[in-house]
Amino acid sequence: MQLTKPTNIRAAKYTKEGFRNGIQEVEKVLANSGKAYVGKEKDKINPLEHKFADGIYTRKISCPPGQLLVTEIHKKDNAFFVMTGKLTIMSEDGEVTIEAPYYGITKAGTKRIIYIHEHVIWITVHPTNAKTVKDAEEELIAKSYKELEV
Repeated sequence: MQLTKPTNIRAAKYTKEGFRNGIQEVEKVLANSGKAYVGKEKDKINPLEHKFADGIYTRKISCPPGQLLVTEIHKKDNAFFVMTGKLTIMSEDGEVTIEAPYYGITKAGTKRIIYIHEHVIWITVHPTNAKTVKDAEEELIAKSYKELEV
């Protein structure tokens, strides 16, 4: 979804339950807006590249400025690298603005709202022995927060 300017979100610590309920509502509103890209449509706007090595799966995504994104729920910790651009991330931990170059760790259970200020290239590195994107996504992405509670 393209926005003309960043949303005015203030940095704050959220309750886990409150943030998780809120982000799911944001995702529903965006999906029902008629202006959101989902499924294969989003791959045209945000091209993904996938590479596999021994025990590692990497994903590279390119995001143009003005986008508001809602990420998937991560099942496992993974490393990420912001190679270019500037973005603001809102998560259970609050809000942070990142400018490339930057690297960090995404913790299991993370789901984020991201606003892209400047064109971003984001690379993630995931531990897995999967050999296909489908198998890797099944292993690494939770369909709901309840899946993490098992």
